[in-house]
Amino acid sequence: MAFQQKLTPDFFTRPDVVTIARDLIGKSFYSCFDGVLTGGMVVETEAYSGTSDAACHAHLGRRTKRTQIMYQQGGVAYVYLIYGIYSLFNVVTNVEGTADAVLIRALEPLEGIEEMRLRRGLPKIEPRLTAGPGLLTQALGISTQHNGTDLSGTEIWFEDRGVHIPENQIIAGPRVGVAYAGADALLPWRFSLQGNRWVSKANPKY
Repeated sequence: MAFQQKLTPDFFTRPDVVTIARDLIGKSFYSCFDGVLTGGMVVETEAYSGTSDAACHAHLGRRTKRTQIMYQQGGVAYVYLIYGIYSLFNVVTNVEGTADAVLIRALEPLEGIEEMRLRRGLPKIEPRLTAGPGLLTQALGISTQHNGTDLSGTEIWFEDRGVHIPENQIIAGPRVGVAYAGADALLPWRFSLQGNRWVSKANPKY
């Protein structure tokens, strides 16, 4: 399996997590477990910044067993569980010691679609396959056991396949489910591909 277009750590160690979240729209996101390749094009992301963002798990330098991975050098996975059911996948960004991350919220499926359908238990291919952060991880076979995975490896990675998304096709708006963050909940740090049917709903069932 060739990875000539795989995103390298220097993509993720850039200082501006918001720019990285926007730049990930149109990139490809893949998993390969036991020789089964699944993945697709990223169509929705959210940025989180540990230094200044009350919505971030590592806000004001908070270090817990869960957030410790966020302080590693960018380019590793931060996967955590919500509601005791859904694993959410984030890519850690910035340099070691700065806790920034991008949540991958939705994918347009392109590879291994039938396998993703089986993993999700769906009778047919529909947006519920990967249109939500907890849905896409199920589809890709990603769980909390992949927390800390190096994204330059062969299990989980991102690629640039040369897809150019015009700036005016990327919609910026407030993030989902972070009302507790006060004024920071209004930051336009959620990015999505305009008109794409795989973007999650405003109030997703994960």
